[in-house]
Amino acid sequence: MHTTDMKKLRIGVISDTHNLLRPEARFALAGVDRIIHAGDICGPAVLEQLAAIAPVLAVRGNNDRGDWAEDLPHRLVEEIGGVRVLVVHDKADVGAADAASGAMVVITGHSHRPNIAREGGVLYLNPGSAGPRRFRLPVSLAILEIADGTPTARVQMLEVD
Repeated sequence: MHTTDMKKLRIGVISDTHNLLRPEARFALAGVDRIIHAGDICGPAVLEQLAAIAPVLAVRGNNDRGDWAEDLPHRLVEEIGGVRVLVVHDKADVGAADAASGAMVVITGHSHRPNIAREGGVLYLNPGSAGPRRFRLPVSLAILEIADGTPTARVQMLEVD
């Protein structure tokens, strides 16, 4: 396959919905190829609503409890568009073994603070929280794009009341 034949993948990255999938988040995720939820989902309805938009990968957060959450992994490594992506809820849980895994993208949630950083060739992405507003933190999600094996990301603030 020629590189000109490779499709740019758009991945919606969301976290800390805390049982609330806002209409603004659904609108922002429309048309993505896949959705990654970085935990603190807090109910199966959110995953069902996301799955109606695109295929979903999700990890379990510290507030994901009950029968519905038992099958969610605490960490996930997935190859997407030729890029290895590691997803964990809390960045504090990223260890040396994860760093050696060859992941080019590390997705976390938990802090409710959106952040994009590059460290040692790895893209670290926290989409912030798309659920109930916490303190004065923004309500946000992120779009991860992978083209020709190169990941880029942007945070999208959600305009909510």
